[in-house]
Amino acid sequence: MAQEEDGGSTDQKLDATAKTYDEAMDNLSSLITQKYRADVSNSGNNFNLMFDYVKILDLEEAISKMKIIHVAGTKGKGSTCTFTEAILRNCGFRTGLFTSPHLIDVRERFRLDGVDISEEKFLAYFWWCWDRLKEQCSDEIPMPNLFRFLALLGFKIFAAEQVDVAIMEVGLGGKFDATNVVQTPVVCGIASLGYDHTEILGDTLGLIAGEKAGIFKKGVPAFTVPQPDEAMEVLKEKASQLDIPLEVAHPLDGKLLKGLHLGLVGDHQYLNAGLAIKLCSTWLQRTGHLEPDSMDQNFIKGLTTAMLQGRAQIVPDPTLDIESYGELVFYLDGAHSPESMEVCAKWFSLAIKEDDRQQSCSSNQELDNSRTSEVPLSHGETTSKDSAQILLFNCMSVRDPQLLLSRLMKTCGSHGVSFNKALFVPNMSLVTKVASSSSLPSTISVDISWQLTLQRVWENMILGERGNTNNVDLVPIESKDHTEMSYKSCENSVVFSSLPLAIKWLRDAAKENRSVRLKVLVTGSLHLVGDVIKLLKK
Repeated sequence: MAQEEDGGSTDQKLDATAKTYDEAMDNLSSLITQKYRADVSNSGNNFNLMFDYVKILDLEEAISKMKIIHVAGTKGKGSTCTFTEAILRNCGFRTGLFTSPHLIDVRERFRLDGVDISEEKFLAYFWWCWDRLKEQCSDEIPMPNLFRFLALLGFKIFAAEQVDVAIMEVGLGGKFDATNVVQTPVVCGIASLGYDHTEILGDTLGLIAGEKAGIFKKGVPAFTVPQPDEAMEVLKEKASQLDIPLEVAHPLDGKLLKGLHLGLVGDHQYLNAGLAIKLCSTWLQRTGHLEPDSMDQNFIKGLTTAMLQGRAQIVPDPTLDIESYGELVFYLDGAHSPESMEVCAKWFSLAIKEDDRQQSCSSNQELDNSRTSEVPLSHGETTSKDSAQILLFNCMSVRDPQLLLSRLMKTCGSHGVSFNKALFVPNMSLVTKVASSSSLPSTISVDISWQLTLQRVWENMILGERGNTNNVDLVPIESKDHTEMSYKSCENSVVFSSLPLAIKWLRDAAKENRSVRLKVLVTGSLHLVGDVIKLLKK
């Protein structure tokens, strides 16, 4: 464990061993002040308290000396940070990466050299921060809320671990985000902007851009990607007020990867990669390191090996024996804004078409082999499987489901992809509880009125589009009567009272449809994606 700057040891391991991980999670849960994930403190509620917390934790000097890359944006900021971390790690630097939200375990938010912080280190730093804040907070300076505490913990971890570079992803907005206690970052970046958290950030792109540009600092270079005109005008204006250059990073030319592919899947990732390259090059230059060729081997290795859970991720169900049953494959993407939903739909459509193509090639090869083999295929045996697409969806009630689902349906439809069935479920990770990776998602009874609303939106959309879709060509999915498992079943959709019941229904359907390959798109919420990953791992 690294030494404190005052010479004292941070080996709070003795305390940590006496206090369990679950205790830490309970304490974190006590800091959740909002029913919904979006935190109204990002609208400026007592933001100056963050500087009080920094003083209490004696982090002022440490943060001022930290070589920070600060990134905001509506979509793509997590991917940009992931690419940036991977590039600089492959350049030989000790990296710290702070992102949000986590999918399974809160330790995912703090990565050291590309790896989630260990439980032992997490507990040591957690209790160090918790005990000091508990001791010194008061009515005038109350305990920070969850995200503010986690941001402070991130700064503490990166300072004590003496990282060379800290990549800090903004949680929400920018100007009043907890990460914006950073006064002297090395470089700032703003990823693609769109409509999200409008109840806090504003309902126009100009207002949203103004909040994101709150991370700009005088004398600090800033980069962004091509933006809608309304947003770009505001970004340029904010940069001009601070007398700093705002440079537009263009998408990476895939040819520069020399035949390799980006570690994160999707055409949109070339935009995020282009921004990451600019951030890394500027960081190297401003920290006194020789700036490499724009795409040397370290950059290429970082870009092609970067990994991020829950974004354009394909996971076959590990419980099914495909020799005996049909196949079940989950396509996971935490898209939750109209723009990201469109990107997700395009990725899913192209991914399943590529899978179908590979399956067809494999089947043709098996058929050719059987014709030259002395052992023919058994009567009725097939070497190929039909595919059926299923949507597993939830989103926060502050979002517009009509907008999200219509973007999804229309984009998939433009690629000739339709859904056989849509399943609507509540998230199992509770907004009032921070769970550990060892805890299963909650199965307590929850209000599903929102999921019934989602179902009505979907059914009305199907009815409205029926004349333009090929529903008659969809592969039928046989399944046992699921009236006991579901709350409400309609022709095109089912509402389940819990995610485990929906997963059970999918697995039963796979077992009963051996000739069908079920392809399940899980989207609308990163928390839903995280719950699915957790269940699949169990």
